[in-house]
Amino acid sequence: MEFTVTGVGVLDKAVSILDVLESGPHSLAGLVDATGLSRATAHRLARALEDHGLVRRDDEGRFALGVRLLALGRCAAASFPLAATAGPALAELRDATGESVQLYVRDGDRRVCVAALESPHGLRTIVPLGASLPMEVGSAARLLRSDAAALARGWSESVAEREAGVASVSAPVLDSSGSVVAAVSVSGPIERTTRAPGRRYARAVRAAAARVERDAGLR
Repeated sequence: MEFTVTGVGVLDKAVSILDVLESGPHSLAGLVDATGLSRATAHRLARALEDHGLVRRDDEGRFALGVRLLALGRCAAASFPLAATAGPALAELRDATGESVQLYVRDGDRRVCVAALESPHGLRTIVPLGASLPMEVGSAARLLRSDAAALARGWSESVAEREAGVASVSAPVLDSSGSVVAAVSVSGPIERTTRAPGRRYARAVRAAAARVERDAGLR
């Protein structure tokens, strides 16, 4: 694994541990294998991250992401201006569809959830604020990658791409130049959304994205 992202070696190595833990808890041996760090270095950095609340131990003694990251993620999302502006549009979309809704922005090769409201149903999609998700799969990812076909249609859908049993529909939030700055999404279990969720939700999601643009003064 490459450790020269910033040139600050100890920081890059510590972040490499957090990157690995995004996929779930790891034993010390697992961290060593995944990062390429020496056992002593991996242990020292993981323990230091644990002291700061950025890493914790699970019931099996494995290293996992710490609860302090939840608060940091919420604060980061709340400090993003578009997240607050999008609140009314997301609430309207959630109420109209009865499903969970999210606002995503691109962060390098990941997409981050900066605002989210949950469905009132017991069985629902939950995407935590600050969740960092891959750009390779999902309807929002397709738009944030500026996929030409999806942008030409004005919306994108995905069925069981990122998570089995879940479907989503997303629409782009564009600035005055037509560049994608965010994606509004609605997601839920396939048993309610069906395997053609765009037929049911595309119009509402596009309307929500347009309202975000208006409320934020982007268009």
